[in-house]
Parts: sequence; C-alpha cells; structure tokens
Amino acid sequence: MERYTRLLLHFIYSLTQGLTQRVEAFAFGTRLTRLSRHMRQRDIEQALSDVSHAVTDWSGGTRIGESLERFNYDWARRVLGGGAIVLLISDGWDRGEPALLSKEVDRLRRSCHRLIWLNPLLGSPEYEPLTRGMVAALPYVDDFLPVHNLKSLEELATHLERLGRR
Repeated sequence: MERYTRLLLHFIYSLTQGLTQRVEAFAFGTRLTRLSRHMRQRDIEQALSDVSHAVTDWSGGTRIGESLERFNYDWARRVLGGGAIVLLISDGWDRGEPALLSKEVDRLRRSCHRLIWLNPLLGSPEYEPLTRGMVAALPYVDDFLPVHNLKSLEELATHLERLGRR
C-alpha cells in the first residue's frame, strides 16, 4: 500500500475539498486514526504533513478487523447517516483474525448505503484476492474496484457519480 499512499491521500483530499457532502476520512494500520480535520486544511501540503504526523503506524502492518471494530463502535453512528457511501482502501493484507474482520465488515456494510472496497493490487492482471483479509471481507462488499492509477480514479469518480444519481 505504501507506494500508493500519496496518490490516495491526494484523492481523499480532493474529495474532502470538492464535494458538498461532508467527507470523513480515517487511516488504519495497527490502530484507527481520524484524518478528517487534517484533510480540511486549505493547503494540500500542510494537510499531508499533518496526516503524516497524526498516523504513527505507517507501514506497521494492518489489523483491519480491529480498526473496523473501533470505527463501528466509536464513529459509525456519528458519520454514516444519510445514505453514506464508504470507500475502504486496502490491499487486504491483514495481521488480525479473519473472523473479526468478517464480522466487522458485515457490521459496517449494514450501517452504510454502499460499501466499496478499493484495492490497488486489483489493477494487476495477475492479481487474485486470496489473502486472508480479502477472503474474509469480500462477501460483504458491494463493489470491489481497482485504485492504482489516475485512470482507475477517473473510473471510480464515474462510478460514484452514477451511484449518486440513483
């Protein structure tokens, strides 16, 4: 995920700045970190700098299930009202328990209008979602899409726009 981080943070920043709807952003590694306040900075370089200081566990591995459990209990009711679309960006590599991940992705899916899992590895023709994390999560995901380059981000924007018109 590390090689895609800057591109994806730029994307999240653009969503935060460009949409009229409120955007909430979180990072998860070994713990959950709320990024929303940082993404509202007027200057993108300041926002990215603030994010890099706020997230203390970059490249520390991920515990997606534990992070989603924290999100579901602490944040879901506050930020998922009004037909929220959740974009979960991860390659699915996970150090946690698959059963917890399944349970928490299912809970998240029931709390939002649509759950979209964006995976940078999905852009590779050889990729197969066989990691424990992906196997545990995919049954509860509405859309499983690549997010590895600008073209995939454009296609995601088109997809989100179609969802908004329904």
